[in-house]
Amino acid sequence: MISRGRSWQLARECWQLPRQGAVMGILNVTPDSFSDGGEHADVAGALAHARLMVAEGADIIDIGGESTRPGASEVAVHEELRRVLPVVQTLRAEFPELRLSIDTRHAAVAREALLAGADIVNDITGLADPDMRQVCAELPCGIVLMHMQGEPRTMQEAPHYDDVVAEVRAFFEARLQLVLEAGIELQRICLDPGIGFGKTTEHNVALIRHLESLRVENLPILMALSRKRFLGELIGDASLAKTSALPTVCMSLMAAAQGADAHRVHDVAALRQALTLRTALI
Repeated sequence: MISRGRSWQLARECWQLPRQGAVMGILNVTPDSFSDGGEHADVAGALAHARLMVAEGADIIDIGGESTRPGASEVAVHEELRRVLPVVQTLRAEFPELRLSIDTRHAAVAREALLAGADIVNDITGLADPDMRQVCAELPCGIVLMHMQGEPRTMQEAPHYDDVVAEVRAFFEARLQLVLEAGIELQRICLDPGIGFGKTTEHNVALIRHLESLRVENLPILMALSRKRFLGELIGDASLAKTSALPTVCMSLMAAAQGADAHRVHDVAALRQALTLRTALI
């Protein structure tokens, strides 16, 4: 049990999501993230933005101290910890019931963030590191298990699949077996197909179109579409996906119709309103 007294039962219930879908607000405490790098790089700015997202209806705040945009280089663990720990600690004290997620691929960062009060580990490598699986087995947390082809520095150079939907599903099935072998309960897992992580626009569209085919063990699915480059490519305006919430909201609603249970976004208010309106019709 971690220091604030959170229980294994809470970890198992982490992905009991609202009917309209959960909204995970993105909080990048980085100088170089692809869309909002530098906007919330200091602790005061990060906390102010987190409070705004909570007011706008975020169910989860996802705190990241390392950019994983295409071409990004790895950040030293001590620097990542310096960026994220004060934010996790302050938000935990200020919002006792708010779910906090740590967006990291480093086991040491995940461990310290969980001990500081985080509830969820959001790992773009899908718990590839045995040390990360060990941390998640030892400490009660929810887990986002994401698919990525390659690694951030090179993942978009030439992504290739014979059948992207079948291969992503096969990845989930294989990785969940490793998770079980590590002693991690499946109820703690949420699946993320990794839109834009080693995928072309065509791959991304295929995954969204066949989202329900990716659901393994009836686990919830998280979609992270926010401000992604492929949205601009689809509408023929590369800049619009970053300057307007509309492309993200529209594609997220379509993903919800295909079965998405949670949505990781920068523009919390716009998506919360759209999901609420959608719920009125279903």
